[in-house]
Amino acid sequence: MSNPIATAEQAAFERRALKLLEHPEIRRTREEVRARWLAQAAPSADQRRAFDWAFDEVMFGAAIWSLNQDPQRPAVVTITRLPHKLGGLDIPGSRWGIDNPDSIYRVIPIDGGERYLIRGRVAEHRMTENYFTLWDEKMGTVDVLNGKDLVLGPDRSFTVTVDGEPANGRSNHIRSSPAAKEFYIRDVMLDWTKDRANELTIEKLGPPKTPPRSEAEQVALTASFMRKYAENTVRWNAPALNKPVNSFQFTIDRDTDGALRNQVYILGHFRVADDEALVIDFRPGDAAYFIVPITNVWGTTNDIVGRTGSLNKSQSVPNPDGSYSFVVSIADPGVHNWVDPCGMHDGILTLRWAEFPSGRPGTDLGADSRVVKLSDLADTLPRGTKFVTPAERRQQCEARAQSYSWRLEEN
Repeated sequence: MSNPIATAEQAAFERRALKLLEHPEIRRTREEVRARWLAQAAPSADQRRAFDWAFDEVMFGAAIWSLNQDPQRPAVVTITRLPHKLGGLDIPGSRWGIDNPDSIYRVIPIDGGERYLIRGRVAEHRMTENYFTLWDEKMGTVDVLNGKDLVLGPDRSFTVTVDGEPANGRSNHIRSSPAAKEFYIRDVMLDWTKDRANELTIEKLGPPKTPPRSEAEQVALTASFMRKYAENTVRWNAPALNKPVNSFQFTIDRDTDGALRNQVYILGHFRVADDEALVIDFRPGDAAYFIVPITNVWGTTNDIVGRTGSLNKSQSVPNPDGSYSFVVSIADPGVHNWVDPCGMHDGILTLRWAEFPSGRPGTDLGADSRVVKLSDLADTLPRGTKFVTPAERRQQCEARAQSYSWRLEEN
């Protein structure tokens, strides 16, 4: 397939989610969550302007994820997508939870007492980062399979066994447990031009043991997801927002609450005036993968297709010493490594490092920041910083949009 996430199964769930959003009880829940979230966040003017479209995405994300919660009838559903077309339908985006623009996230519900087979095929160009993470109810890791360890057939196909037994010599095995609830599968597109997500299907061995949810049960579940999404976003933002502005002091290195094992996250929030720039001196710490994305306080990235709203290792230019310098400013600073806040004077940065050859980060991993006047920026950046002309910026953004476009195409 040209787009391995544009499956018939995915399309069916997106259509169901659209219809579900029209239910009167869901409409009431949306308004309830909307009012509470706005009051709780007390957003800046810039963040308030982003709320309406971001809220729509978060609520659609809650709907589509909540529909795939039956482990007796599991499906492979992609979440945190951008708005796209499905036939004549406009499908909303489903970003939420401080999404990573490089990642294609797919979820599969699991019953720890059942047996499953996940079948798939990898692309010719293998991804730098790909994990099959099995979660418990609280997003804690039960087991995880590194996609690099997949044993493949001659046609690059694979089968992953999932059950409560040890591997006992089986390759591509994930051991479940009574606590297991859901797969959260990350396919990370480091090189947007070359990388493609794995093809995936799921089969539960044996017939369903329970009936499907009733409409009333599904509506209640979706409503709970909507409330939870807003509550979790506030909670996840808090460590960054409670620290001094324009600094990076809160580090996550764990495998709970949705964080990925052996990935390091450093959170911070920024605020810049029209004539200022935030410079982030970024040390990769031997990471084969990193990303510097901006999110709003509603937990979604901004324009990451037509603008440089995020930059990863493949998209960034290093300094001569191997470090990186990123610039956040309202006006285009003419620097290649401009992380464009898309007109927002404030927001959240969630720096991510992953894939360390030794298994752990290098000792130099980290990020320092400073605010300078735009007029002084060129004098404060390292010698050898790559600058771009307006024409080169347009080329950079056009190439970026083209390299992302396959994710939005129908097969």
